[in-house]
Amino acid sequence: EYEEIGGSPLNRQADEQAEALENELRARGRRARTYSVYQFTEPSIAQGVREAREEGVDVLVALPVYPICGRSTTVAALETVRDCLNDEGWDPTFRGVSGWHQAEAYAQLRAENIRSFVHQHGLDLQDAETILYFSVHGTPIKYLDEGNRYDRYVEEQCRDIAQRVGADRYAVGFQNHTNRRVAWTQPDNEDRIRQTAERRLVVVPISFLHEQSETLAELDHELKDFVEGLGKELHRVPVPHDSGDFAALLADLVEALVGLAGEVAEEPEGVAEEPEGGMTSGTLALSRCRCAPLDGVWCTNGNRELPPSPYARERQAVS
Repeated sequence: EYEEIGGSPLNRQADEQAEALENELRARGRRARTYSVYQFTEPSIAQGVREAREEGVDVLVALPVYPICGRSTTVAALETVRDCLNDEGWDPTFRGVSGWHQAEAYAQLRAENIRSFVHQHGLDLQDAETILYFSVHGTPIKYLDEGNRYDRYVEEQCRDIAQRVGADRYAVGFQNHTNRRVAWTQPDNEDRIRQTAERRLVVVPISFLHEQSETLAELDHELKDFVEGLGKELHRVPVPHDSGDFAALLADLVEALVGLAGEVAEEPEGVAEEPEGGMTSGTLALSRCRCAPLDGVWCTNGNRELPPSPYARERQAVS
């Protein structure tokens, strides 16, 4: 895949995001240092933690660039940070953010990115032959069985963004790793697209904030070939990885987590004592994370009750 797309820009774009975040924080008068590290390539999370310790960092903020909280992505990354801190025998003040797709600035950024693309390419989301299509990174269903709410977060984010851009019709499908012998979220992109009546798909890779093989190869080549084989058109919205608004959003999250922007300065003594609505910092409402119940980890998802997972409903119907 990487040969087909001329190499992945993921690391470069992530490094640029980290630099933009550091510059934004310093422009706000904050003493900050960012470390761009990765779950599966180098520099690793362990290397970043070690470097931060050697440089005398007092407050460590873990910020996975996954807006929708998933077990194998966000939660796994935060657990790895915690494990690395333990391995180093280091106990700085720790803050982490898990899901942040509920941040208003993020929803606005995504919606504006879609509007801009549609305008530039002469597309019309109100056209009966055009549908807004969200391609979502799939997850094994076993994580949903364990209580992760990824599928419901996906549903609410796609619905919200479709409303913001005025798309009365939209569809959601999953990019799954079918080479792994486990049950994945459904429907697959191919199955869902076969069901669409519209001839033109405006595809949004909603899970990603970097261009990578999943966008440049799987969507731009493999899925495009599949769609065109059905006599349809695919118009893929770029990932807004270099938006100035994105750097500002990340800075807002960091400031909220360390208590510099508002009221989130200390954690409550226990989850049970946290106010029902969470705590507010600036425009961000933060709550202790249900999906990643680690000390110091917050999210924008809130202590909200969500509808049961459709997979849970299916299992109940069968039983």
